[in-house]
Amino acid sequence: MTAARSADSGLANPGELDRYPYAETPAVDRLGAPSWEGVEPELGRVGRRTAGNRGRGLHGQLVQQLGQMIVSGDLGADRPLVPEEIGQRFEVSRTVVRESLRVLEAKGLVSARPNVGTRVRPVSDWNLLDPDIIEWRAFGPQRDDQRRELSELRWTIEPLAARLAAGHGREDVQQRLSDMVGIMGHAMGQGDGLTFSRADTEFHTLLIQIAGNRMLDHLSGIVSAALHVSGGPVTGCDRPNDVSIAQHGRIVDALATGDGAAAEAAMRQLLTVHPEVERVVPAPREH
Repeated sequence: MTAARSADSGLANPGELDRYPYAETPAVDRLGAPSWEGVEPELGRVGRRTAGNRGRGLHGQLVQQLGQMIVSGDLGADRPLVPEEIGQRFEVSRTVVRESLRVLEAKGLVSARPNVGTRVRPVSDWNLLDPDIIEWRAFGPQRDDQRRELSELRWTIEPLAARLAAGHGREDVQQRLSDMVGIMGHAMGQGDGLTFSRADTEFHTLLIQIAGNRMLDHLSGIVSAALHVSGGPVTGCDRPNDVSIAQHGRIVDALATGDGAAAEAAMRQLLTVHPEVERVVPAPREH
């Protein structure tokens, strides 16, 4: 990737990094601007790796990289972000920078105000339930806290969803849940961790969706993000073995008989943390 590519591709040609529709940061504040020269080589150019905002080209990749830098603390709270400097450092056009900052603003990571410019916001302003922020925190310095918090949140959400689903589940969806248990069992026998994880994610997402509670349904993305973030406190979902498969199966059986209490109890057992098992924190997953 070079600056010689056309602006239509999202990259800027030399001299095309003109003014952005953001307030100019006062000169006195710009002395505290982040030093892009200190950015690790892997973050030096957009296009090396894709993760959050999947499949959205340069725009998604810049969101990913700036988001990771903010969440990791490399770009601390109240630090000014000058669009021109970002465009030059990452060799992207003004349109890519502008749209990326808007996405980060929607996530609560930055704010853009007249006569102040674009600045990083404190953690208290972040949308901590955003799936991208969940992932960025899970692979940054806050990973232990993030994974513990996710485990606690799932313990709150999913047993209730299981109880409610026992009274609202449709037969076709319950059959799909049963199919997912079968797929997990087959994947475990084949040593196929990726297929197991995907089936497990669909199982838990569907369970929340059939609970009949729109607010819980809105949280299904959080559970999905939590299941994709491995290396945290080990629950039955993280242990592809016969016991884990059986626990998923007991949830399906309880749903089929309309036994909400049994479905809730089975889910709590599945989500029980096993502190005796240690997990190695992996590198961020590739997309």
